[in-house]
Amino acid sequence: MKAIILPEHGGPALFRVEEIPKPEVKPGHVLIQVAASSVNPVDFKIRQGLIPIGPELPGILHGDMAGVVEEVGEDVDGFVPGDEVYGCIGGFKDLPGVLADYALADARLLAKKPSNLSMTEAAALPLVTITAWNALMDRAKVREGQKVLVHAAAGGVGHVGLQLAKAAGAEVHVTASSDEKIALGKSLGADVGINYKEHSVEEYVAEHTGGDGYDVVFDTVGTTRLDDSFQAAKIGGTVVSIAARSTHDLTNVHVRGLTLHVVFMLLPLARNVGRERHGAILKEATQLAEAGKLRPHLHTEVFPFERVGDAHALLESGGALGKIALTNS
Repeated sequence: MKAIILPEHGGPALFRVEEIPKPEVKPGHVLIQVAASSVNPVDFKIRQGLIPIGPELPGILHGDMAGVVEEVGEDVDGFVPGDEVYGCIGGFKDLPGVLADYALADARLLAKKPSNLSMTEAAALPLVTITAWNALMDRAKVREGQKVLVHAAAGGVGHVGLQLAKAAGAEVHVTASSDEKIALGKSLGADVGINYKEHSVEEYVAEHTGGDGYDVVFDTVGTTRLDDSFQAAKIGGTVVSIAARSTHDLTNVHVRGLTLHVVFMLLPLARNVGRERHGAILKEATQLAEAGKLRPHLHTEVFPFERVGDAHALLESGGALGKIALTNS
């Protein structure tokens, strides 16, 4: 089969097309004909060698995919050949990635693809949706009547997170760096958009919460935005971060009596613990998508697998608005 191989860590031009053996199905797994993938920041960080969770090189990157089940292994229930599925299934440690004609997936990581989404749309959802669900539903337990602040409304995780919080019945406020990104957030259901370059935390907390702060703050950025999150949360509120690899003063956490959660979505993939939760989340996400409550926003250009290097370069440049999708043409 055709596969896109990364021979060594480095720049986006290193990817190359090779012919490699097609995977063989094994118990508990499903063989999938891959139709589409998408790019997440973790993919280019693995490519660069910045984080030690990627596969052994030369190897295949990327975890997000959508495709069609070709063969089902023993001890697998719920899937049959011909099913359209999606999931984040590999590209980490000993799990080969999905930039190939076929991929072998642990069935626990999969769900049926939303019938109203294309393959490229579905492939944009798994990693960001599972991350946002872990943060807002599993950890913060967002519910009706709460005020929720989501940072980076146009980011991959942020634009899905705001939709999940809205679907849970919360009043959702979002931050972004431009009017264009705020407009995207509002088009996806956000009640209030805040340009954080024009308004300080004190200003927007005073204007939009009467100075009380937010019930839940979802930090998808890290660094100073996590500090802003501590400042924006109400007394006894909850902050959830997906980017806490930095040093912070926890005084605001202490004096406000905050609950702080940190989410690392890749642990079930890397450690093989709790993988069934990923499949369960995606099943619920399928229901939300089919009910019109969840949809990915895709960047205007969709890249073929052979141009994955260009897709990486675009994401690294900051020039994309929405998730960058790839199609196996």
